[in-house]
Amino acid sequence: MATPVVMPQMGESIAEGTIVRWIKKVGDTVDRDEPLFEISTDKVDAEIPSPAAGVLTAIAVKEGETVPVNSVVATIGAAGEQVPKVPDVPKVPDVPKVPGAGNGNKHSAQADGTPGATVAAPASPSTTNAAPTTEAPPAPQALQTPQAADGEGGDRHKSSPLVRKIAKEHNVDIAQIQGSGIGGRVTKHDILGFIDNGGSQGSVATRPASEPSHVPVMKGVGATVQPMSVMRKKIAEHMVLSKRTSAHVYSVFEVNYSKVDQIRKAKKDEYERVGAKLTYTSFIAKVIVDCLRRHQTINASIDGDNVVYHHEINLGIAVALENGLIVPVVKAAGEKNTLGLSKSIQDVADRARAKKLNPEEVHGGTFTITNPGNFGAQFGLPIINQPQVAILGVGTIEKRAVVIDDAIAIRTMGYLTLGYDHRLVDGAVADQFMADVKKGIENFDPSQV
Repeated sequence: MATPVVMPQMGESIAEGTIVRWIKKVGDTVDRDEPLFEISTDKVDAEIPSPAAGVLTAIAVKEGETVPVNSVVATIGAAGEQVPKVPDVPKVPDVPKVPGAGNGNKHSAQADGTPGATVAAPASPSTTNAAPTTEAPPAPQALQTPQAADGEGGDRHKSSPLVRKIAKEHNVDIAQIQGSGIGGRVTKHDILGFIDNGGSQGSVATRPASEPSHVPVMKGVGATVQPMSVMRKKIAEHMVLSKRTSAHVYSVFEVNYSKVDQIRKAKKDEYERVGAKLTYTSFIAKVIVDCLRRHQTINASIDGDNVVYHHEINLGIAVALENGLIVPVVKAAGEKNTLGLSKSIQDVADRARAKKLNPEEVHGGTFTITNPGNFGAQFGLPIINQPQVAILGVGTIEKRAVVIDDAIAIRTMGYLTLGYDHRLVDGAVADQFMADVKKGIENFDPSQV
């Protein structure tokens, strides 16, 4: 029995995905859970396993194509099943032009140049005795890829939860926007362009061709032009959306890591024996989840005119990839000790780089940590990961000369930056949180390791 393979929903707000690469080709034997194809969405790149064992009998979506979630992209047949050959579409013989018919009969040409069925004009007294026209037999049916229902009425109302959230925040009626996505879906690009135009119908999807949609780039001699990857385009959309949505403000604190450094040196071998890495991030993550319990405004989200205070602490960990960035989420981080956090952070980071993350591991975060200090940055000013209201940037950790009790001493120091949304988080609230984080790191309890 044939098993349909569908585009999975890689996150609660994901409406579509792009086939990046087919790992198997038609006719290949596949095992259940064996990687079948690679996709890219606006949250994750991932290898998708086969839902059944058998033979890949058909591929409905080519590499580079984007389809809605739950669309059929391929079919797995039973083991040993022969791949059906698709018969060629027979060509239609030329129909001689009927005298006196003028332009009444026209041949409709298909995209590949193959003549289609002849379109005959209504019969008239001068053509009723003409020779009958020949019609092409119907072409073989291609594998259907049903559109995912996205229910808000007709095609022009199709949109993702994120688009509907933006529409609600800006009091925009989605029905007013002509969608440029699949099946008329209203995309983030459409609604942001609509809002930028003051809510006029001159949105990105309906702008005149003469109106530039971006600043022209002067290309020098020998310049190479390459299209953005799906991941890069999605990152760009999310960053622009976040800057438009949140009132970004930053606070930077200098932190003394000397005590944490001593504990780490004493315990890292013990952690390695149980398969964990005790890094500075492990300590920072533990302090962050403890502080988030005491500062609930930082662990919140804005939903229109409402504030959602999250009871769970789901910690996003930004992971740099070869050609992009992804933020897997450590769920229920507030329930884990330092060892548990160390293992979880290492696990999601490793699987993110190997494209082995599960859909539920890339959404639902309530606070994010990013570490530009890995590359030597003293500190960064990170962009908030929507719909969160704060993000922590970790600067490089190094030995520095500092003044302690009017004397110069060498200590292990680093900067922490909190980016926060001033729509909800006031400066005093952010600084109280960061002062608590600084205190927690500088006075870390060794018994918690």
